[in-house]
Amino acid sequence: MRRKDPRFARALATGQPCRPREYRHGRAWAVLGLSLLVLTLGLVLRQGLLLASGLVMAGAAGHLFDPQRDRYRQGPRRS
Repeated sequence: MRRKDPRFARALATGQPCRPREYRHGRAWAVLGLSLLVLTLGLVLRQGLLLASGLVMAGAAGHLFDPQRDRYRQGPRRS
């Protein structure tokens, strides 16, 4: 556990609770908020490029919310 999530392991050792890495979504919320802002701006200004950018950013934020996204980066496990 120390190698996978050192911050969580230190918090367990000191007795101060900390969320595991799978449940920390600060950056994902920021990207989602920005994407909704760009999407709304594209709707108001009737700009297709802003609309498309907002939709792509929303998809990226959705990917950041996936708790097992590190598993996809590492590839399949080999025996």
